[in-house]
Amino acid sequence: MKIAFVGKGGSGKTTLSSLFIRHLAANEAPVVAVDADINQHLGAALGLDEAEAAALPAMGAHLSLIKDYLRGSNPRIASAETMIKTTPPGEGSRLLRVCEDNPVYDACAVSVRLDDGDIRLMATGPFTESDLGVSCYHSKVGAVELCLNHLVDGPEEYVVVDMTAGSDSFASGMFTRFDMTFLVAEPTRKGVSVYRQYKEYAQDFGVALKVVGNKVQGPDDVDFLRDEVGEDLLVTVGHSGWVRAMEKGRPPRFDQLEAENRMSLQALQNAAEDSYEDRDWERYTRQMVHFHLRNAESWGNAKTGADLAAQVDGAFVLAEPAAVPQPG
Repeated sequence: MKIAFVGKGGSGKTTLSSLFIRHLAANEAPVVAVDADINQHLGAALGLDEAEAAALPAMGAHLSLIKDYLRGSNPRIASAETMIKTTPPGEGSRLLRVCEDNPVYDACAVSVRLDDGDIRLMATGPFTESDLGVSCYHSKVGAVELCLNHLVDGPEEYVVVDMTAGSDSFASGMFTRFDMTFLVAEPTRKGVSVYRQYKEYAQDFGVALKVVGNKVQGPDDVDFLRDEVGEDLLVTVGHSGWVRAMEKGRPPRFDQLEAENRMSLQALQNAAEDSYEDRDWERYTRQMVHFHLRNAESWGNAKTGADLAAQVDGAFVLAEPAAVPQPG
């Protein structure tokens, strides 16, 4: 399952996504975690020290490798240079799986040991001084989108993406790449403003969206969120001594997280598992193609000098892992 955590800056989405990742690892689920935020904090939230977090390989720095590997022997893609962030897979493309070894993971993923097991962690890479004035962050997350387009995952496998703050993911089709999107919202007007944006954009694409109320201090906060987001409110989370200790770099073992917060994390997993029943690979592929054609027309064709619409394999549908053969 592909899970996104979104929300305004400071809402606590990185903290909640790291807790969810720890919860999944404790339940022995295979996890690939991706830090796609412009502020790279997921590694630290998962227990890496400053040096380890800074040493995470940047996916954006390996974009050529990623493109070359995913392209495989797809005859519709003339070269890796003509691939853009929305390029869909087709016959001959190489696909990614959660539980495998491949050159993309070798270059871009590190194994992180948690209390209850290991997870793979990938990061887009920070927005550096050299990017100022010449680049935008959408070019950084392009590697993530390309990988998601070529990923086949099963019902008991998880890819958890800590997304960039606000509604920036709507600049491409990446917001449609997930089985479930958890929007982390504080009980304030600013806290629910991003929810309204997501709800408006996502409803036309069948995006499953649930709200996680964070920093909730009492019944009045819960009532406020329920009035603002209605049935989309899934759970609420309050103060956590465990999280405070984690933020100081001295977390107890994860099994000491407060019982009510563990129950909230289980509710997130239950909602994710329920959403998998609605997975429609044909719709997923159709939306992928839709956004690729839009990007090709608006900027991709001009940038690459190629007709990127020709990359679309109309007979190809991304499918369950067991049903998808890999090229040699």
